[in-house]
Amino acid sequence: MVAVIDYGLGNLRSVSKALELAGADVIVTSKPEEIIKAKGVVFPGVGAFNKGMENLKEKGLIDAVYGVIREGTPFLGICLGLQLLFTESEEHGRVPGLGIIKGRVRRFEGNMKVPHMGWNEVKFKIQNPKSKIFEGIPDGEYFYFVHSYFVQPEDKGVITSFTEYGGEFVSSVQEDNIYALQFHPEKSGTLGLKVLKNFVSLC
Repeated sequence: MVAVIDYGLGNLRSVSKALELAGADVIVTSKPEEIIKAKGVVFPGVGAFNKGMENLKEKGLIDAVYGVIREGTPFLGICLGLQLLFTESEEHGRVPGLGIIKGRVRRFEGNMKVPHMGWNEVKFKIQNPKSKIFEGIPDGEYFYFVHSYFVQPEDKGVITSFTEYGGEFVSSVQEDNIYALQFHPEKSGTLGLKVLKNFVSLC
């Protein structure tokens, strides 16, 4: 059983359908007790960082997120679900995040179009072994992005891939049982489905 956290933001239907195609039994839930019992947890999200934190607090989900991560349950953050794991975001001023991964969420600056939207190349960090969820995926493949902000981890050791858009930004991280992606695997065709299959196999 894989729990998809419903905190009122994100494309829950497409994420849950993609996970089912990847072989998971899926429950979309905002109940902490169901999240805690799951064999794997997916934390999707599309929208504003401050609204995401507000919704997590209102629905009483923050302790459940901390709990499953502390227990070692495989945990996958997608897009906003990646960003909310960090210490703080500069969106709408300085907004505290969950603080599970130390670092900041920054807005793209420069002459390129924001949001960064569409297919782009994901390049694995050479110094790091590839994350287990990228098994069977060659370096430099393209995945689908929609975002205006990107993460800057304090510990560069958690970075598993980079992508170019007006400069290099972090497109995925891994820390212990946490796997988190800036791109949307559920919108990334066969390769995105392979990422989700790899995650399901960890559960």
